[in-house]
Amino acid sequence: MCGLDVALAVIGGKWKPVILYHLQGGPTRFGDLKRLVAGISEKVLIQQLRELAAAGVLLRHDHQQVPPKVDYALTPFGMTLVEALKPLCDWGTRNRSKIAEIMPSRPQNVVAA
Repeated sequence: MCGLDVALAVIGGKWKPVILYHLQGGPTRFGDLKRLVAGISEKVLIQQLRELAAAGVLLRHDHQQVPPKVDYALTPFGMTLVEALKPLCDWGTRNRSKIAEIMPSRPQNVVAA
């Protein structure tokens, strides 16, 4: 049996792969993620980050300061997931124009590569 069901249980949904893409560069503050993941609400971002942290894919670091400073970083386990997503990202980049023809109502610039 294919492990796709297991992978989708971790990254399923509209936003989690995009969040992971933006975390691959290193620890990222919540406000920066909110700006990078265009179109996501603060409530949904918080929920998605909590689910990814619960799955062991990322770590939440609260710096315990005022004003609040919180950042998120991939765990080594999370990095393996990002590596698995890279071919899918490459496929999307190669086929962006074809998908735009087939699905013109879909946003084409959700992730700027």
